Amino acid sequence: MSRRTKKRGSTARFGPRYGVSVKNRILEIDRKKQAKYVCPRCAKKNVRRISTGIWQCASCHYTFAGAAFTPTSGKMKSLSSRFE
Repeated sequence: MSRRTKKRGSTARFGPRYGVSVKNRILEIDRKKQAKYVCPRCAKKNVRRISTGIWQCASCHYTFAGAAFTPTSGKMKSLSSRFE
């Protein structure tokens, strides 16, 4: 017999509470938080989140402030594309 529903990664901890749309949003945020990003100093894909708004490169140990869930905020992304 097959399962009726699929566990949703880190949002499975909520069980049947809060609804699907809220859990999908939380799942996207969790994936962005845990992903590796490109370092602005050494250009390697080794930047990880230390805590809220604090990011550190595992290669060159460069620590910098960024947005809460990604190293750059939306405003910073639009400005950086202008200069490339």
